[in-house]
Amino acid sequence: MAIHTYPVEHCGVHAEALEVSWQGGQFVLLVAPKGLVACGVVDPVVMNRFGAAIAIARGTPDAPLLTADDLLNAKIVEVTSAAGELGMTVGMSGREALTRLGGH
Repeated sequence: MAIHTYPVEHCGVHAEALEVSWQGGQFVLLVAPKGLVACGVVDPVVMNRFGAAIAIARGTPDAPLLTADDLLNAKIVEVTSAAGELGMTVGMSGREALTRLGGH
């Protein structure tokens, strides 16, 4: 079992990466001032109820999302309504999504 957190910065947006793994599973997400870029462990339906800005990418068994870099390079497959209002769209990279989650 491992839990790692560390700062990530991209285009002036500061976020905190959270990487969690255990025997048989893992997840990764980036916590930014206005929301999250996350793997599929986060349920966007639930997060929509709370008005949270969340962009979701999903790994596969052959290419899991293990690190913040994996998440930044992955394609976004789902966004919450609040994320859409910030300009996040399906098909953009996690890196592009992060740029819309800055504190300004």
